[in-house]
Amino acid sequence: MNNLINLGPKRVDFVVYSGFKALEAIGTMSVFEYANLHLAQQGRPQGYQLNIVSVTAGPVPSDTQMVLEASGAVSVDDLPHTAIIIGARQIEQALEANPAIMAWAAAVAPRIGRLVALCSGSFFLAAAGLLDGLPATTHWSVAALLREKFPAVQVQADAIYLRSGRLWTSAGVTAGIDLALALVEEDYGRGLALQVARDLVVYLKRPGGQSQFSVHLTSQNTSHPGIREIQDWVLSNLSQPLDISMLAARAAMSERNFRRVFVREVGTSPLQFIEAARLEAGRRLLEEGDLPLKSVAGRIGFASEQSLRKLFLKHLGVAPQAYRERFGGAPQGRKA
Repeated sequence: MNNLINLGPKRVDFVVYSGFKALEAIGTMSVFEYANLHLAQQGRPQGYQLNIVSVTAGPVPSDTQMVLEASGAVSVDDLPHTAIIIGARQIEQALEANPAIMAWAAAVAPRIGRLVALCSGSFFLAAAGLLDGLPATTHWSVAALLREKFPAVQVQADAIYLRSGRLWTSAGVTAGIDLALALVEEDYGRGLALQVARDLVVYLKRPGGQSQFSVHLTSQNTSHPGIREIQDWVLSNLSQPLDISMLAARAAMSERNFRRVFVREVGTSPLQFIEAARLEAGRRLLEEGDLPLKSVAGRIGFASEQSLRKLFLKHLGVAPQAYRERFGGAPQGRKA
């Protein structure tokens, strides 16, 4: 249930350290600042009290020329409602230099309202053992490293953000804005979150759903014009039967050469690309609408609901209806 009755501002502590990502911190902080502005305009009490904290009080340099002033140190006794650990470009060095943050996170996790890690900040939660057996996400560039260093974590590199009870993790940099909007929505309702999103000129819910590095984005990176045209055509015609012979003919290539060039340019086989595109489109349809599952299946090129179910179970480990219940945009926010 949304906390529509305000019992005082929720304290949100932003945990920074030398080398933190400036854009990540400021972008996320801005969501709460704008929420406060709209609450004031509506004659409602202040929603959030924002603090900068670190291992010690004082100036903390970021990954840019910007420096934030930490008003105090992280404490196991003086807990905020929500703590947000910012990520870093050099996350392994940051972990080594700030063991106190890991120890603090481990100590407060059972008692804090929400413990959030943005981008590579998820490494702090993983190092504290808090993400073992749980789904978590991070910046796509360090997702493999997170899996390698912390194999007990269920890394989902394609997620914008994920929630496991009190623990939240997000993808890279601007994805922190998505997560912060979800927190505002959980606290004060969708209407306020939407007003903030409009102010920041961002989506309250990205068209790509949970996809951080979507099939549409990866297709833009293909240098071969013929293969890129095929990718664009596939993305626009997912409801049609698609096979290698058809695509090879459209590209004016033999099937063997088409497969070879496609894998070289895209990094996956044509069938894998089609499957990924159908999965992404199916996720978006489930997240953003209430079409019957049979209709969703048909729109992405499947003859039956069972084929849709197999696709979701194969890649996500969850049935389409269960996915819709988790990520279908309910007011309480998206849970993993």
